[in-house]
Amino acid sequence: MISCHEAVERLWEYLDSTVDEADRDLVEEHLTRCRRCCGELDFAVELRQLLSRPATNAVPADVLRRLQRTLEELEP
Repeated sequence: MISCHEAVERLWEYLDSTVDEADRDLVEEHLTRCRRCCGELDFAVELRQLLSRPATNAVPADVLRRLQRTLEELEP
């Protein structure tokens, strides 16, 4: 079995499906046993999804309301 360091080093190539079959198997075996690295995988997948979305400057209305309330509370 490979170490966490080795699994994380191969993670992006694993997600890109560019690792060879032997490395893919090693990463998958590691992921079946290591919760920490499963978290790294989840983070990488979420990060990819976020980066693939079109950029937007719009702030959701509920976030703006919460921000406004917070600023009002801070006023003397």
